[in-house]
Amino acid sequence: MSSESSIHTRLQHLGTAPCDAQHPVAPVGLPSIRTSTVRFNTVEDLEKTYRRKNGGERLVTYGRMGMETHAALEDVFCALEGGQRAFLASSGLGAISMALLSLLSAGDHLLAADCVYGPVYHLSNTVLGRMGIEATFTSAKDVQALAKHVKPNTKILYVEAPGSLLMEMLDMPALAAFAKEHGLILVTDNTWGSGYAYQPLALGADVSIVAGTKYVAGHSDLMLGAVIANDPALIKTIDTNQYAMGFSVSADDAWLAIRGVRTLPVRMQQHARNALDVCQWLAQQPAVRQIFHPAWPDDAGHVLWKRDCTGSNGLLSVALDMSPAQVRAFVNALTLFGIGYSWGGYESLVQWVDTGFLRNHAYFGKLADTAVQVVRLHIGLEAVEDVIADLQQAMQKAL
Repeated sequence: MSSESSIHTRLQHLGTAPCDAQHPVAPVGLPSIRTSTVRFNTVEDLEKTYRRKNGGERLVTYGRMGMETHAALEDVFCALEGGQRAFLASSGLGAISMALLSLLSAGDHLLAADCVYGPVYHLSNTVLGRMGIEATFTSAKDVQALAKHVKPNTKILYVEAPGSLLMEMLDMPALAAFAKEHGLILVTDNTWGSGYAYQPLALGADVSIVAGTKYVAGHSDLMLGAVIANDPALIKTIDTNQYAMGFSVSADDAWLAIRGVRTLPVRMQQHARNALDVCQWLAQQPAVRQIFHPAWPDDAGHVLWKRDCTGSNGLLSVALDMSPAQVRAFVNALTLFGIGYSWGGYESLVQWVDTGFLRNHAYFGKLADTAVQVVRLHIGLEAVEDVIADLQQAMQKAL
């Protein structure tokens, strides 16, 4: 298989079991290879493996790093993200922690976009703060305005694009140029695009993080994270720290993720089509104040989305002219939507967003001064006419 093949083709052939002269009969899928102990034939083989591993190669000296199944999944993430090395963690937040703890030291300053995944705030207020790492969260929409927050000890510019709650697009090439100008490492959460719809490394980011829990796995049945990079120095640093901190993923979860990613293109395309159909319906509803979805033509980030992305997904938020009691009734009346915080699986989900938290987001704009309520919807793979009918009956009950 050529490295120039379409990602659609590569995802069907990466991580398959070898079938060749040495393996004349083989399954299609690579099995889940589980182990805790790795054996060496001789002391010399053990010593050679350590020398090569210390030189940067992806070699296994202990079961925590995983065998062929893990390596195959790392190859999948590299193919999706356009990266040279991928490092696995047991959750998306675990991957974020791995990246930040690998690249930050006591006394450093983290400059972060205010639209990032909410638990990053908690990570900053607890673990990073206890370690003496300062953090500043601010809007990253105006890239040059970030300069006033850069300090002599600023080490990382951390962003998420599109943003976690309002799906705001950020100008990744401009952020990359800014980071380079100020000697910062640009780290981004790319769970929304998951490599298929968005490739921030190609746009200048130094490190990309993906919660494989979401679209990569696609079936809401496993927790997984990955950190992907290209720069040899960053790869070596992350490699050293991943091993030191003991991050690990079960072989069965790696196997499930490989199985799930086979259908990633068709799933994300259908999620995206369904979401746009829902946006079109929402735009006609009197109670809808604003739709947040970068593929929606009226979204403030649509121009950036068209320039930088190759697709979309099922995630959107909507500002509703409803009281808290009404939005509570709306969410509770939905029958096809589960109430939950995740997304990226085959099912539809709804989350009532804390507008108090959003008032700190510059992107919330003039809506921050009104009584609107915000819900985030993940539009699943159900028949979209059924999803819209469910939204309609719930809105009627709420109003």
